[in-house]
Amino acid sequence: MSLAKVLRPKSIIRIKGASTEVLDDLIAVEEPLEIRVGGRSVAVVMRTPGRDRELAAGFLISEGLLRGRDDVLDMVYCRADGPAAGVPEENVLDVLLAPGVVVDWARLSRNLFTSSSCGICSRATIEAVRGQFPPLALKLAPSREVLVALPDRLRAAQEGFAATGGLHASALFDAEGNIAVVREDVGRHNALDKVIGWAFLAGNLPLAGRILLVSGRVSFEIMQKALAAGIPAVAAISAPTSAAVEFAEASGQTLVGFLRGSGMNVYAGTFEP
Repeated sequence: MSLAKVLRPKSIIRIKGASTEVLDDLIAVEEPLEIRVGGRSVAVVMRTPGRDRELAAGFLISEGLLRGRDDVLDMVYCRADGPAAGVPEENVLDVLLAPGVVVDWARLSRNLFTSSSCGICSRATIEAVRGQFPPLALKLAPSREVLVALPDRLRAAQEGFAATGGLHASALFDAEGNIAVVREDVGRHNALDKVIGWAFLAGNLPLAGRILLVSGRVSFEIMQKALAAGIPAVAAISAPTSAAVEFAEASGQTLVGFLRGSGMNVYAGTFEP
């Protein structure tokens, strides 16, 4: 992905101690993306432009609207109409379904607008997202040696964060710690949706035997999205919420938090010492 879509130059005033200077800086881009399915608007997400097809696919998988790669015929940008007329074409993406695919619209319990910083808070009820995806049959006990090496590997691949300090990241690793994909976005949930969408479009779901590493905290929805993709182990640089821990325990996922240096907290599941 071109960093030109992720970064925007901005003149700023930087103050350090007694010194003040005007200089050019780079900030992370945040713009809306309207996701449509067969012409029907299902969500507007605030995201970092780029990898929009992955984002839309990951979002729809997490919502339970898509099941397999063959469900999707194409994804095309289109012009907005009505109150949104005049919105740039690259900010409206229509997912065209294959003939015969039936969408259960009742699964879509999310309000139309969702910010880049919040996911589950825009849903009608928590009950609406429980039970959509069964617990994992194939679990994973990642080794401590592999886990402690992951943050440095993620950091080395975060080009957008290195330039702005303002982007979250999600990365997918195999059980040996080899990195498969990294996606960055202003939204934690969006970054994960892009990872899931990447796997979906490549025909690689479910992601059994993989480890997900996220750059921030782990929420209920991060765990739910990981389960939707069949990811058995989730690790985070920061803390999990209580709802995330409870979800991991119920779904059979391994959940690791505060993965820093040689230390970590194991909140659910198992690992190899």
